[in-house]
Amino acid sequence: MNVKDIDIEEFNYPLPDERIARHPLSERASCRLLVRDHDGNLSEHRFDEIPSLLPPESMLVYNNTKVINARLRFRKPGGARIEIFCLEPVEPRDYQQSFAAGRCCSWSCFVGNSKRWKNGILEMPLTVGGEEIILCAERLEKSDAGSIVGFSWTGGVSFSQIIEAAGEIPIPPYLNRDTEETDAEDYQTVFSRVEGSVAAPTAGLHFTPEVLEQVDACGIVRRELTLHVGAGTFQPVKTATIGEHGMHSEFISVETALIRELSRGQRRVIAVGTTSVRTLESLYHLGCVVAQGGEPDMVEQWYPYSESHPALPTAEALGALADWLEKNSMDRLTASTRIIIAPGYDYKVVDGMVTNFHQPQSTLLLLVSAFTGGDWRRMYDYALDSGFRFLSYGDAQLLLK
Repeated sequence: MNVKDIDIEEFNYPLPDERIARHPLSERASCRLLVRDHDGNLSEHRFDEIPSLLPPESMLVYNNTKVINARLRFRKPGGARIEIFCLEPVEPRDYQQSFAAGRCCSWSCFVGNSKRWKNGILEMPLTVGGEEIILCAERLEKSDAGSIVGFSWTGGVSFSQIIEAAGEIPIPPYLNRDTEETDAEDYQTVFSRVEGSVAAPTAGLHFTPEVLEQVDACGIVRRELTLHVGAGTFQPVKTATIGEHGMHSEFISVETALIRELSRGQRRVIAVGTTSVRTLESLYHLGCVVAQGGEPDMVEQWYPYSESHPALPTAEALGALADWLEKNSMDRLTASTRIIIAPGYDYKVVDGMVTNFHQPQSTLLLLVSAFTGGDWRRMYDYALDSGFRFLSYGDAQLLLK
């Protein structure tokens, strides 16, 4: 069967509202963990047992992205409230440069109540570092996909400081509640440090410093990478077949040294979260792009399934990518990925994953199905029958090949 012909209705399941976790547990690592081993056996554990459940001498790879206060609420002089949800930088396009900007920048945004903001400049008075400033927003372009909004401000503070003071954490819409003060900490992983995401890599929320120390004590190495999670991660597939679904693009950044290490294949790779999975698997395909004479800047949605794909051995593809980066004196890869991982996909880098329980008819559920050989429904039925908590603040799974 052609992967594009997959019927998304086959990945539907009843998720009662009361099974959606609205808040995390008070102790992150005390949540439940459903383990599916390489033979398909299911077992229940607490999350803080995970260091002893990981394959000996494996490599744990997690996403160090940090969720930004992406939701800005302005009020027009007439009283109308306009919500601006920052998605990704436009000018400067580089995330670090945009956050460091001292006077102005522009971002691709969703605009709420947009009919009430056809033109004009919105203003928001702020106090940042004891300094009184004015943040201005102007709608530069508008399309069905969103808007480009130009921001400018007085004072010498950075845009990072601006959104830290003015914005709020954009919790997932399926939580069906307003952002609360506790979300500022609850919705960040303990290893978050690189600003850029509008959603958390939620499998990482279960880790604590103590659990990471135990991981180290078990002889498991820890590595990190960056994928800035976009708002598209919230979107279920709304088309009948996945071939009609357009994947969003997400920024990735990985050190050349890690790519070289992965190319040697000396350790089993356990990815924390689907964002880490998407990044690691994208590295393989970027290596294939390089081997075909291209530059490693983007993994297109259907490239892994295309007839033109060279299907190189994993070590060869990752080695080619590392060689290209070293030849160009680059200590880090920065690229984008639109990869869709669905049944029929052949995993090349990832040997296991830590993940949460995902929405029905989502691309993340397709990814899990591809990894488990279509066994997702048995796992989800078990979790629903056993009282597991679902979605971002819910319980976790450890899936092993």
